[in-house]
Amino acid sequence: MTAPHPRPPFELPSDDPVLSPRTGYTRAHWEAVADGLLAAAWKWATPGGARLDLPGRPSVSGVRSDGLEGYARTFLAAAFRVAGAGGEDPRGWLGRYADGLAAGTLTPGRDDAESWPLIRDHPALGQPMVESASVAVGLRLTRPWLWDRLEPGVRDRTEAWLRDALRHRPAPNNWYLFPYAVAGFLESVGRGDAETARAKERAHDLLEGWYRGDGWYSDGDGRAFDHYNGWALHLYPVLDAHLSGDAGLSAHYGARLSEHLEGFSLLFGGDGAPIHFGRSLTYRFAAASSVALGAVTGHTPLAPGVSRRVIDGALRYFLDRGAVGADGLLNLGWHGPHPAGLQNYSAPASPYWASKAFVSLLAPEDHPLWTATEEPAPSEGPDRVLALPAPGLLVQSTGADGIVRLHNHGSDHVLPHEGEAGAPADPLYSRQSYSTATGPTSGGNVADNHLAVVVAGARSGRRAIRPLGAGDGDGWGWAASWHRPVFASGQPMAPGMRVESVTVVRGRYELRVHRVLGAPDGARVEQTGWATGRDDTVVSALHGLHGWERRDVVRAPEGTAYTPWAQVPRLSGPAQGTVLLVALASLTADPGAAPLDAVVSDVDVDGDTVAVSWADDATTTRVRFEPLTVAHG
Repeated sequence: MTAPHPRPPFELPSDDPVLSPRTGYTRAHWEAVADGLLAAAWKWATPGGARLDLPGRPSVSGVRSDGLEGYARTFLAAAFRVAGAGGEDPRGWLGRYADGLAAGTLTPGRDDAESWPLIRDHPALGQPMVESASVAVGLRLTRPWLWDRLEPGVRDRTEAWLRDALRHRPAPNNWYLFPYAVAGFLESVGRGDAETARAKERAHDLLEGWYRGDGWYSDGDGRAFDHYNGWALHLYPVLDAHLSGDAGLSAHYGARLSEHLEGFSLLFGGDGAPIHFGRSLTYRFAAASSVALGAVTGHTPLAPGVSRRVIDGALRYFLDRGAVGADGLLNLGWHGPHPAGLQNYSAPASPYWASKAFVSLLAPEDHPLWTATEEPAPSEGPDRVLALPAPGLLVQSTGADGIVRLHNHGSDHVLPHEGEAGAPADPLYSRQSYSTATGPTSGGNVADNHLAVVVAGARSGRRAIRPLGAGDGDGWGWAASWHRPVFASGQPMAPGMRVESVTVVRGRYELRVHRVLGAPDGARVEQTGWATGRDDTVVSALHGLHGWERRDVVRAPEGTAYTPWAQVPRLSGPAQGTVLLVALASLTADPGAAPLDAVVSDVDVDGDTVAVSWADDATTTRVRFEPLTVAHG
C-alpha cells in the first residue's frame, strides 16, 4: 500500500462534521483552497505580473504560452473567489491581475518577459485562444472591481488582444466555445458587434449538431464523450446565459445540463474520485464544475446536500492524495505527478483548469448549496446500473465499496477525417472499462480491459467504436458495440475481421461477451481485466466461461495513475473464422467477495446465442448476435 500523501502546505479551516458529515468541508474550505493555490502560483509571476511561469517541463506551445496559461487559469480561480464574495478581496488578487493585464497587452507578440503571445490559428499558435476564454470570463465576473477601473487604453488593448480569438481558427471541438466566451464578455461591456454575434451564433450552431441526447455532447463531429462535457460544453453556454440573464438560453442549455447531471453525478466514487476516463485528467476536481454550476443556476436534479457532497468529495479526494505538492502548486498528474497520463499540450499551469470548480463560490453563503447538510452521493446508496444509449456508456456502481465503473461502448475520440489504421489506440478512450479506483495502463505496457486479436505476434487495438445499443432493467444493464481490430505495426488490419462486444452488469459482476468474425488462420485472442497494484485494497478478477484455454497475469511496470506498478489478469485462446468468447470480470474492495468460479452455474452456447445462468438467483442472461438482443430474467 502506498504511503499517505502530505496535506497541502496552506492552512485550511477545521472540518465541520455536523454540516458536512461525509467530507467535513464547507464554503470556507473552498475559499481557503483558492487563496492557497493562488498564493503559491503568484510566487512564480514575472515582475509585471503578466505571466506565471510555473516550474516544470514546457508544453508543445512553448514557455511564453505556458506563462500566459498560468496567468489566465489562476485568474479564473481569483475571479470566482472575489465575485463570490461580492467584491471583497482581502488578499488583493484583482490588483495583481489588473497589473498583469496592462503589462501583457502592452506589446503582445514581442519576445520579452511580459508580453502575451498573439492568438493565432490552431494548432501551431492557437493555445492562447484557450486562455483568452479564461481571461474573458474572469473579466466578466469581476467587471465592477477590475475592468471598470482600468485605464481606457488598457481596456482598448485588452479588447484588441481578445478579438484575435474571434478571427482565427479554433480546433474542431470545444475550442469554438473560447471565442464564444470572449464574445460574451465583449457584449457584456458594450463592445459587441457583428463579429461577436457571428462567434456566438457559430458556437450555438455547433452545439446543436454535437448534442447527442441524454444530456451529452460529442466534443466535435466524432464520438468523443468525456469530462469536456462538464467543464466546457455545458459550462460556457450555461454560465453565459446565467450571467446575461437570458431566460430563453438558460432554459435551453440548463435543461440539458440537468439531464446530464442525472447520469454524470453517478460517476463519482464513494471516496469522491471522478471517473478516470478521457483526456486532460490533470484538471482533476474541475470534473465537479458542472455539478456546482447546476446548483448555482438551479439547473440540476440533485438536492443541494447531494451536490455539495459530490463537489466537496472531489476537492478533498485530490487534496488528500498529493495533487498539491509541498510547494503549494497543483502538479501534473492525478494523485501526485503521473507523466504517462499527460497529453503533449499539458504545461506546468495546465492543472489550473481545476479553477472551474470554484464556480461553486458564485453561490453565496446563505445558498442551499452551502447551508444544507451533506447527503450521500449517488454512488453511496444501493448498487446502481445506468445505461446511457446516446453516448454508448454503461455505468455500474456498488455501494459496499463505493466503486463506480464505466463501460465504454461509444466514446473513442476519433474524428471523422482520421483513419483508424496506423495509429496506436488511446488508453484513455480505447479500453472497454474505466473506474474511480483504477486507471488504464500506459501505451507501452499491456492494455487492461481490452480484447485483442493477435495476428503474427501483433496485438490489435480498438480505435473507432461503433455503438450497437444499451439498456438497463431492475438491477442489471447492458451496452454493446463493434470495432475493426487495427494494428499499429505490420499490416494495419486483416480484411473482413471485426469484433462485436457486449457487456452485461449486475452487482459487481461484468459479463463480457465477444464475437470475433473473420479471424485469419493462426490468430489468437486475449482478454484482459482491471489493472491493480500488488498491495491494492481493490481486487481484480477475471474468469473464462467459454472459448478460453489459458489464464495468466501480466505485469505493467509503468503502473497507472493509482499505483506505480500494476498487474493485469489475462485470458487467451485460439481464434479462427468466427468465435464466441465469454468471460466474467470483477473489480471489488469487498474482502468477502465470492470467487468468480462460483458465480455462474451454467453457460450454454448455441450458434450466435450465449445463455449464462447465475448461481445466486437462478436467473439467466441471454445474448444473441443476429440480430443483437440482450435479455435477463
